Amino acid sequence: YAMLLSLIFLIVLVAAIVGFVFRHEIKTNFESNLNLALEDYNVTTDQHSEAVDTIQRTLHCCGVQNYSDWERTEYFRQRGIPRSCCKNQNDCSEEDLKDPSKAKLKVFVDGCFFLVTSTMESKMSVVAGISFGIACFQLIGIILSCCLSRYITNNQYEMV
Repeated sequence: YAMLLSLIFLIVLVAAIVGFVFRHEIKTNFESNLNLALEDYNVTTDQHSEAVDTIQRTLHCCGVQNYSDWERTEYFRQRGIPRSCCKNQNDCSEEDLKDPSKAKLKVFVDGCFFLVTSTMESKMSVVAGISFGIACFQLIGIILSCCLSRYITNNQYEMV
């Protein structure tokens, strides 16, 4: 049992270290994937488009760096900025969304990349605290299982 807990503890420790070391690569990868999702955005319901819409609605943001990122997409040329960027869904017309100067007043101007990464970083302290607590319980379990093993072994020798 102590060996199993030790193995789990080492796996969690390695995962935490790798996540900390490669956090900048994770950010860069997320930014490039978000840019790709904007380029491939379409009206049909695919997972990438739904994810972009969910992020924009939930975090009240638009585009990667700002709302003008949509101007470089094929979707913008056809339909303008997506409705998920609108501050008020009832006040957004398709004509407004096709004109960047009008859209600036109707859509969220902040980009999603900064908001997503700052939200993740703000929650990292909670995740780190919970992970530290779990690691402490695992270490206590390892120590207690070793003590129990030693106690059982010592008592068997005394019986004989």
